[in-house]
Order: sequence, then structure tokens, then C-alpha cells
Amino acid sequence: MKLPKKLTIKLQHREETNSLRSLKTPTNLVDFSSNDYLGFAKSEIIFTETHQYLINNNSKQNGATGSRLLSGNHNLYPIVESFLSNFYKTETATIFNSGYDANIGFFSSVPQRGDVILYDELIHASIRDGIQLSNAKAFKFNHNNLADLEEKINRQNTSNNQAEVYVVTESVFSMDGDSPDLLKMAEICTKHNVFFIVDEAHAIGVFNKGLVEQLNLQHKVFARIVTFGKGLGCHGAAILGCTELQNYLINFARSFIYTTGLSPHALATIKIAYQTLLNQPEYPEKLQDNIHHFKKEIKRFSLNFIPSNSAIHCCVISGNKKVKNISLKLQENGFDVKAILSPTVTKGKERLRFCLHSYNSVKEISKVLELLSIFA
Repeated sequence: MKLPKKLTIKLQHREETNSLRSLKTPTNLVDFSSNDYLGFAKSEIIFTETHQYLINNNSKQNGATGSRLLSGNHNLYPIVESFLSNFYKTETATIFNSGYDANIGFFSSVPQRGDVILYDELIHASIRDGIQLSNAKAFKFNHNNLADLEEKINRQNTSNNQAEVYVVTESVFSMDGDSPDLLKMAEICTKHNVFFIVDEAHAIGVFNKGLVEQLNLQHKVFARIVTFGKGLGCHGAAILGCTELQNYLINFARSFIYTTGLSPHALATIKIAYQTLLNQPEYPEKLQDNIHHFKKEIKRFSLNFIPSNSAIHCCVISGNKKVKNISLKLQENGFDVKAILSPTVTKGKERLRFCLHSYNSVKEISKVLELLSIFA
């Protein structure tokens, strides 16, 4: 059957605006595009140790067999969740199948009708989708603007003192690479007695255990979302928080309840990846060296990048056609740098997104930025 006409028109519009997405196969280009910041996804050592861990624990099961509330809560779940709660110094860690599932589950179920969610205007799509499924009211605040956030908290406290207020941000924003002032945000949330939630997806591994713990804020944050598909190089996510929060999520988060659990192999990979992060600090140390060198080279070539201390660095180049052309030129010269197009980002703020890794060389970093200075 043919695609419905309305859907065909939407696809045609994407083509006309140079924003049509398509699936690409992996290349042998120098990687400046993946989220594998520490190289763990490619690590043969982690692969081998994961297999041996399963053998040692007599876990030869391919799948979870069902929802965790039915038959799928196999013996590696409590082992890995206990490991994570100790690693992060939190009461509980509740594993979800992905960061998307974790955010959908949390924001669709925790804030209640009459409550208010205040979210950064550049918050990730998974959080936005969870908010859309919630019965709570939601209002955005200007990106990393703490004065605007506090003004909106005050407005909610004045208009409805019965509402619980939830404030959510990311410790590293995926399309800008920048970070909010988490210390000040935590102070504001504590002052106004509101619930603070931080998505640490792009901070884990890059800043070791994440920025919340680096800043010693774990006791001021109601919930942390940590994902394993970026710096840890595997799959899944966890929501960190108090025991009561875990009990609530198990009972009311639909993306937790109505899905088959992760396989034993997926859980074992998570555990081995975290142990590697814990025991081999040279990976994040090398990444930090590369971030420092990248920032130094940005200055040398006088390039227009959004300020960032993370592994994500974005050069704003307006226009889908222009930024795609520059991306293609870099790829033709051996460097995998992706263009981020509108509507993924705001029209006029299209960009090249450079993701740095522990395995990028200093020479590669200097060369790709030299080429960018020529093509841009």
C-alpha cells in the first residue's frame, strides 16, 4: 500500500528544506561523530571480560524472557543495580532499557495532575516526550538562565502553593555541549523546596561519575538519570534516587512495566564497563587532554564554537544546505563530522557537531580544525 498523502507531503517538505534524514552505514573515517567518548563500545577487552563474567556466573541465557515484573528480573539485575547504587552513593538505582525509556517513564508518571514541571528550553526530546505524557503543567525557562528559572519558580509558588514543582536540566546538553551552573541551580531548588532532576547522559565517563557527584550535589538532587549508551559504550539507563522513588517507578512507570527486560549480556556489559571506568582512569584522563587541545586549537584558528568543557563541541553554521556541504567536505577528507540540521536545532542555528574521544589523536584534532577553517 502507498503511504498516506499527508505523510508523503511531510516527507517532501523535509526534502525541500534539506532536512530529510536517512540511515547511513558505519565508515572507516576518523570518528568525530559517535557518543563512544571513551572507546568502550569498541573495546575487545570489555567484550571478552563480559563473556567471561557470564561464564563464571553460569549465565547462559540469551534474553530476559519477559517484563521484570513477570519473569524477566534475572539474577544480574539486583547485582548490577546494587553495584550502581554503591558506585553513585545513592539508595537505589533502577535500570531501564534506555535513556529514552527512563525519561519517558519518570516524567509521565512522577509529576501529578496539578503539579508543575520547569524545564530548560533545550532539554532532550526524550524528556519533552515524557512531559507530554504527563498530567502536570509544564513551562520552559530560558537556556541555563537561573534568573528566569527562579522567577518562574516564584510565580508557581505564588499562584498555587499546593503544587509540587519539578525542575529538570541536563548536566551536559547534547546539541550544545555546554553545562548549567548546577551548584546555583541546586541552591535555588533547595531554597524553594522544589524537586531537582538532572539528566547526566553526556557527562558519565567524560567527567568520571558525572557532574552531580563531581560537585558533591548528590544529596540535593531528587533524581539523576544516567545512561550507558554514551561514555560507557553499552546500552540501557538507570534512575538514581531514594528507595521510595524506586518503589513508585516499579509500580507506575509504564516504560518499565510494559517491556521485556534487558538480557543478561547487556547487564554484564554495563557492570564490566563501570568496573573499567573505576579501575582505569587513563581513559577519561586522555579524553580530558583531547578536550583541552581541541579548545586550544579553536582559539588558534579563530573558529566560532559554542563554549564547552565537555566532549561535545559545536560550530554554528547557519543553513541546512551550507552546513551539510561543509560536513561532506570534511568526510571527503577522512573525518566523520556530522551536520545537525533544523528542525533538530532551531532554524538559523544549524551546526557541525564534533564529538571527542579518548582515542582521537592530537594530530587528527589539529587537522580537522585546520580543514574547517578553510571550508567555513
